[in-house]
Amino acid sequence: MALTPSSMIPLGTEMPAFTLPDTNGRMLSSAKMAGKPLLVMFICNHCPFVKHIAAALSEFAEQYIPAGLAIVAINSNDFASHPDDSPDKMREEIAARGYRFPYLVDEGQEVARAFDAACTPDFFLFDRDGKLAYRGQFDSSRPGNGEPVDGSDLRAAADAVLRGEQPDADQTPSVGCNIKWK
Repeated sequence: MALTPSSMIPLGTEMPAFTLPDTNGRMLSSAKMAGKPLLVMFICNHCPFVKHIAAALSEFAEQYIPAGLAIVAINSNDFASHPDDSPDKMREEIAARGYRFPYLVDEGQEVARAFDAACTPDFFLFDRDGKLAYRGQFDSSRPGNGEPVDGSDLRAAADAVLRGEQPDADQTPSVGCNIKWK
């Protein structure tokens, strides 16, 4: 497994605007979520780092969407070279994992580039004003390291943002597979 860390763009960075299709071709715009805290996650289907936390991501969404956090996942991998990340396979993943959040297709990879996303999973948490409040790991668990998959880092950040506070600025980069660029 190749380890690629998050790029750790500066906190306070304004969220890039985006409009992307879901796996059924329905368009979703970031403007629809304006004024709400928003978690943008770059994930994919085949990455062992994403698979390792996928069940916990689903549980996280079950808890935080009702609390007022908007969540979207974006798959920016080149699915021509990685067919397990195709929209058809994404639909299967949504059903298997019970994802309640939109899982969007960034076929042209422009959104990943606008966010400076580097790996899967890569997390970007924005406050109500659309400013980056957190970019880092879900938790310290990695495949094979024995640490619990509890989402503790992202949960602490999301709790702070939902309270209207800034998360601790000492943030650990996420680590995962690199985005599969065209």
